[in-house]
Amino acid sequence: MTVAEDELTLVFSALADPTRRAILERLALGEATVNQLAEPFAMTQQAISKHLKVLERARLISRTRTAQSRPCVLDAERLDAVAGWIERHRRIWADRHDRLGQHLAALGATRHDDEGEVAP
Repeated sequence: MTVAEDELTLVFSALADPTRRAILERLALGEATVNQLAEPFAMTQQAISKHLKVLERARLISRTRTAQSRPCVLDAERLDAVAGWIERHRRIWADRHDRLGQHLAALGATRHDDEGEVAP
């Protein structure tokens, strides 16, 4: 496994949880403190902090220092990198699907039954 694949694993694992996705959606609107991020959830601030640590480890968010608070901010660069990986692989599989379709069509066009007629 390459370093890039390992980083992708961290990101995909972080994105697998709906709470963490909701946190990222909130941070897309602007920075927020842990208390602000915890508000819409029926969970403790400690549980939200654990989710934030996963997002930080995946480098999807970072924490800034403003006076005595440490608001969280979205790091969209990592999401862009993951979206690029997904798009590259989507194109590869779409190309393979197209080539398979062409191959199957060519096989169907050359297939004949015993009387020399084209098979349905």
